[in-house]
Amino acid sequence: MAHPHQQKLKISGPVVITANRLADGVVIHRASEGRWSENLAAAQILLTADEALAALKAAQADGLIAVGPYVARVEAAPTAKPGHSPKPGNLREKIRSQGPTFPLPSDAPVAYLPNEASKVVA
Repeated sequence: MAHPHQQKLKISGPVVITANRLADGVVIHRASEGRWSENLAAAQILLTADEALAALKAAQADGLIAVGPYVARVEAAPTAKPGHSPKPGNLREKIRSQGPTFPLPSDAPVAYLPNEASKVVA
């Protein structure tokens, strides 16, 4: 089995390079000129395996900015028009872009946290 960095990419449609920011774990996407953005609309859309592999290798060199970069499928027109930003191409990326599918304890109303109710000032 080949090392992950030596595997060939199979691209069937538009993709982006995505990772997590080292400083705080926020989902980021590689934009053109080697920048990183939290906004999927700013991501560089890649259409060929060669483009994706080159961008992935460049992203892997950004180890002090981005952790675990990988290729992610998106739904996007080859020539994106203003107002037509790419959408996540699978469930994993949808969850990463929109957050958890259920409320986290910190998001729960005070009524669900009985020990915290006494700390609320009316």
